[in-house]
Amino acid sequence: MKIAVYCSAKDRIPAEYLALGDELGTWLGAAGHTLVYGGATGGLMTRVSNAAKQAGASVLGVIPQRIIQAKRMADNCDRLYMVPNMSARKQLMRTVADCFVCLPGSYGTMDEMMDVVASGTVDEHRKPIFVLNYKGFYEGLKQQSEHMRKLGFLPPVEQYAPQFVDTMDELKEELMNLELRIKN
Repeated sequence: MKIAVYCSAKDRIPAEYLALGDELGTWLGAAGHTLVYGGATGGLMTRVSNAAKQAGASVLGVIPQRIIQAKRMADNCDRLYMVPNMSARKQLMRTVADCFVCLPGSYGTMDEMMDVVASGTVDEHRKPIFVLNYKGFYEGLKQQSEHMRKLGFLPPVEQYAPQFVDTMDELKEELMNLELRIKN
C-alpha cells in the first residue's frame, strides 16, 4: 500500500515522539509498503522516512517550492515530486496514497488531516485516515468533534471521519486489516 504519513517537522520535540517515527517507518519498510510524505527534513518527517528507507520501503516525497527554497528538501526519496505550494502538495498526496496516518504534529499536520477529512466528507475519496492519539495527543480534537456533534454541526453518525487509535500496535493492526480488505 501507499501510506501517506502526516507528522511534525520539528526537531525539538520529546524523544519518545521521535521514536514513534522510527517505529512506524521501520514497520512500513518491513511490511513492504510505500511511504508517501512531505519530502522535507526535520523531526518526525526525517525519522519516519529514514527508518522506512533503511527497512526497504519505497519513499515518495511531495515537496512545495517554499520548502525547497528553505533548503529543507530530503535526499532519501526514491521519487520526489516538486509542487508549487502546500495546496498542491496536499492534493497530490491525497491522490497518490491508499490511506493516511497522522502522527503527532502541529498546524501543518492538522491542516493535512482536516484536508483529508473534509474531502472525504464531501465524497472526493473513501480512503481511511488513522490518527495516532499517542498518550492523548489528540484528545482535544476528539473533544472538539464531540462538542460539534452535540451542537448539531456534525451528524450523529459521520459517513467519513478520522479513526483514532491510541497505540502504535493498534495503528499497525488497522493498517494490516486495511491491506487485507484492499487485497480481497
